[in-house]
Amino acid sequence: MKEISLYIIAFLGGIFLAVQAGFNSQLGNYLKQPLFAVVVTSLGSTFFGVLFASCFTRKVPTITLLGNVPWYLWFIGALFSMLGISFYFYTIPKLGISKVIALGLCGQLLFSFLAGNYGWLQVPVEIISPKRVLGIVAMIIGILLLNIK
Repeated sequence: MKEISLYIIAFLGGIFLAVQAGFNSQLGNYLKQPLFAVVVTSLGSTFFGVLFASCFTRKVPTITLLGNVPWYLWFIGALFSMLGISFYFYTIPKLGISKVIALGLCGQLLFSFLAGNYGWLQVPVEIISPKRVLGIVAMIIGILLLNIK
């Protein structure tokens, strides 16, 4: 797949995450409980994940392959997903979607900057460069401008 296609998919992923955050914070408001909204959303995600996997994948992982996955990888991503989504559902009605998404992107960017530099979580290493530092600083300034009243 061409690199531009990957950029477009990543960009659309960001849009979809912002859209889901807006809808799901509404669900949390209606239910008067953001954590229950996370449960409902996770169940819905499971349904759609199974549906898409059954429609778009050709091979099911073997028992041997499943057995080779470290035990913690079955749960740790779900824990961080639940926490991140819960924090969004809780803060969007109080701060607004643009502030929360901007601050969330800042957190993602800073963590990914460090994770890429040090190869944390087995991601490809992307060494810190002056150009990348300038990009991070520009992003943080942009986030501050979005959030200053």
